[in-house]
Amino acid sequence: MNESGYRVRRATVDDFPALRVLWESMRLAIPEREARLAEFQVVEDAQGQIVGAIGFEIHQRDARIHSEAFRDFSQADAARAKLWTRLNALAINHGLVRLWTQESAPFWSHNGLQPASEEFARKLPEPWKQFGGNWSVLKLKDEEVLASLDKEFAMFMEAERARTSQTMEKARRLKTIITAVALLAGVVLIGLAVYLFVSRQAGAVPPP
Repeated sequence: MNESGYRVRRATVDDFPALRVLWESMRLAIPEREARLAEFQVVEDAQGQIVGAIGFEIHQRDARIHSEAFRDFSQADAARAKLWTRLNALAINHGLVRLWTQESAPFWSHNGLQPASEEFARKLPEPWKQFGGNWSVLKLKDEEVLASLDKEFAMFMEAERARTSQTMEKARRLKTIITAVALLAGVVLIGLAVYLFVSRQAGAVPPP
């Protein structure tokens, strides 16, 4: 089937029976993947039948592509192509810097995931080191540039907070001054009113 007949979406609990069949065919541990069901993206054919699935675990700014399974491996690359588009969109939305996988299908190397060098291997997130084996990795962004941008943004936000604090302090002082002036004006007006009242009363008293 042409990949245009496929649709990719996030897995739901209703998909578990179909996913279980796929995972069993690949001899993948069921309980572990059932617990991670929210990580999986599924591929449906035009009839709405699940023909494949893959896990996409995110850890901070890294993501692991894992547990791929397909109903018909003759159509796997077409399904992978749709999944790859989806995974790239997720990577962009989450601001990821690297994609990792232990999947060995040529599709992944053809799309940029290459065996991790010693330098990259040191950057493998700690929770994934338990899986051992060989890893392939695709660098998506320059961490040093991102770190610099994050630092500049933090400095900008701190400057904005300081500027906001100064503005609020000036506003509080101005409010205090206005309140004091208003109170003083009120006292003057009250005094003037009393003076005028007393003057009128005095003027109204007839001479002896």
